[in-house]
Amino acid sequence: MKETKTILAVLAHPDDESFGLGGTLALYAKKGYDVYYVCATRGEEGAADEEHLNGFNDPAEMRTDELMRAAKVLGLKDVFLLGYRDSGMPGTEANKHPNAQINHPVEEVAGKVVKYIRELKPDIVLTFDPIGGYKHPDHIHIQRAATLAFEKAGDASFHPEAGSPFKPRALYYHVFPSWFLKWATKLMPLFGRDPRKWGRNKDIDLTDLIADFPVHVRVNIRPVSEIKQQAGAQHASQGGGITTSRWTLFGFMNWLLGGHEDYMRAYPPVNGRFQKKRDLFDGV
Repeated sequence: MKETKTILAVLAHPDDESFGLGGTLALYAKKGYDVYYVCATRGEEGAADEEHLNGFNDPAEMRTDELMRAAKVLGLKDVFLLGYRDSGMPGTEANKHPNAQINHPVEEVAGKVVKYIRELKPDIVLTFDPIGGYKHPDHIHIQRAATLAFEKAGDASFHPEAGSPFKPRALYYHVFPSWFLKWATKLMPLFGRDPRKWGRNKDIDLTDLIADFPVHVRVNIRPVSEIKQQAGAQHASQGGGITTSRWTLFGFMNWLLGGHEDYMRAYPPVNGRFQKKRDLFDGV
């Protein structure tokens, strides 16, 4: 048996590792665990101001550089890129690109992910919830691929070229508290904000994202909150590093939620009454 525990996060874009579950990755890395990130795309469709592109050939190169700097801050052992292209938000021209991740079969993408599962032998795999957090096509696609890869990693007949079978101990989905979204969508109009037009490009409808996924593990990330903030700051092109006063709506909500990250355990399956845990390794 290996001495060091290992965690593998499988997500879609540069910045997903910092903005979403960065606190969790930093916390376990600080504990001395081996923490890795498999990233499906290089974030080609992420909008960025011209100032951030100085010195880079294109957004993909810029965002990959941001990712590598953020990974160092988080303490990740390594980052692996699957080589797909950012598919963009629903209904955009990027959806049609032949190398867009969503235009590749889930089983194909899972085959690439399973290679890293068998090679790195993670105890735990982390990915998005079934709606990809905010219904980004790439998030949903890689979530399905990561789930399939986890399920088939121990099956020698599934992509045998990807290495010897190995079965991780647990699979978790990072979830966003439904109560937060419910309150945010009610409060935003009071502050002159439209919850149906959220985000840098006003292309996210928060009212369509309220999903009651169970929370099985709540990880306290306060010990590494500064590390998570510093990692997010590396993604300046995507708004990382912008500090907001606690006395504004989003500043208060960020303060309220900033101390923990929530997870639904997909495997082992949770049956009956389940007491909320504080450690991803508890009970697995």
